[in-house]
Amino acid sequence: MKVKQFLKRKTLRAGSLLAIFVVAAAGAGIWGCSSEKKPEAATAQKAEATQLWTCGMHPQVIQDKPGNCPICGMKLTPVKAEAATTTGAHEHDAGMTMGETRAAEAKPTGEMAMASTSPADTPSKTKSKKGKKILYWRAPMDPTYISDKPGKSPMGMDLIPVYEGEEPTSGGSTITIDPNVVQNIGVRTAPVEVKKLHREIRTVGHVDYDEETMYRINTKFSGWIEKLYVDETGQRVYKGQPMLDIYSPELVATQEEYLLAYKNAQKLRNSQFAEVAQSGDDLLQAVRQRLLLWDISEAQIRELETTGQVRKTMTLYAPHDCIVIHKNAEEGMYAKAGMDLFRVADLTKVWVYAHLFEYEIPWVHVGDEVEMESPYIPGIVYKGRVKYIYPYLDKKTRDVKVRLEVPNPDLRLKPQMYVNVRFLDEMKQPTPVVPSEAVIRTGRRNIVFIALGNGRFEPREIVLGAEGENEEFQVLAGLKGGEQIVTSAQFLLDSESRIQEAIQKMLKQRLQKKNK
Repeated sequence: MKVKQFLKRKTLRAGSLLAIFVVAAAGAGIWGCSSEKKPEAATAQKAEATQLWTCGMHPQVIQDKPGNCPICGMKLTPVKAEAATTTGAHEHDAGMTMGETRAAEAKPTGEMAMASTSPADTPSKTKSKKGKKILYWRAPMDPTYISDKPGKSPMGMDLIPVYEGEEPTSGGSTITIDPNVVQNIGVRTAPVEVKKLHREIRTVGHVDYDEETMYRINTKFSGWIEKLYVDETGQRVYKGQPMLDIYSPELVATQEEYLLAYKNAQKLRNSQFAEVAQSGDDLLQAVRQRLLLWDISEAQIRELETTGQVRKTMTLYAPHDCIVIHKNAEEGMYAKAGMDLFRVADLTKVWVYAHLFEYEIPWVHVGDEVEMESPYIPGIVYKGRVKYIYPYLDKKTRDVKVRLEVPNPDLRLKPQMYVNVRFLDEMKQPTPVVPSEAVIRTGRRNIVFIALGNGRFEPREIVLGAEGENEEFQVLAGLKGGEQIVTSAQFLLDSESRIQEAIQKMLKQRLQKKNK
């Protein structure tokens, strides 16, 4: 009986404990479910209550109310609730705020990362620079705006620090750019070559008479033209060919005087008195000299001495092989002394006047060989040489005339004919040469950038000479062979150089003001 009562009490106690355990478990489950739903509901309510606004061009700008971007002035756009909720959840897990997450996502790489640096990042930045000293602060979008303490730029952006060793060199003579940036902006380099520049100049020219072979045929005494042997303009005559016969009373009288002096000298040569004989010879020589000055030839004088007869007319002969280019003589006309009867020229050698611009003159030298062709004479190439370079420019055409001497044995080249002239020239001595694309012309100076390696570049002023083929320039001063020069993207380097120079000037002025 006692045993049964004992077992009954044990059973009741176990059932009570089991019931208490079941009730406790059920309560814990209900409390757990409600506690899991509360954070989600709170997050949703927070996302609905907190609406953020950002700039489409500058995602690092985050505000809790609408407005304009402080950087570019654009209208801020609302952040989607889903994105804000998701971002907020991630931020909660990582222990970050919404603004910090957005700033981290929006942070750019390379040099532009410096533009989004805020004063809050300064301690970490300083540590990453291994304890380097901050020299000054500058605006990320306007490097000419600098300050001695952190703050905001006029555009509303955070100033970024410039550390020791990163500042531009004195005077802006050398600039340093990250090698990755150098590759991204497409900087290419090439060595300075030392060679002889070549240049082919093509121009137009016109044929003209050789002034050294032009002659005027006239007389030194007055008379009447009795006969013309050359009576056509353009007629070709040869040396010694008779041109005309002229009658001159003055010439006839001089011939008679010569014959008398000749006979008298013959008689006086046998005189016992030397002075008398000498006087006869002197008179003969005086009359003879007068005939020679009138262009009477020695042969004609000997004929007069031999025949003893005075010729009524005197024949004039061609002095050279030539072409009659102007005829003023007619049979029966009276010709005064010094009057031009014919103008003749030798066309077996002609002059060609080539017209060059000012910048082409350094390539042309006296003695250079040239080639020319005429559209009227296809297939024939004439060769000549530079005879003379005129020391002045034509006032109207603003070009320089170069005189060429060209053989013309077949007389195909006619005066006033146009020809195409080609000069093939090269520099006498090899010189440093740079491509045109490597030179920055400011109007006052010519600048190239020297690649020093490791992202370092040096702007250098050079003196340019003549321009050759393939847009290459001779360098007279400032460069030597083998130096590496920048051939592309040098305008970006020039901008960086100018910025650094401006910064240095401003820093110098501010330091001077502080010292005062």
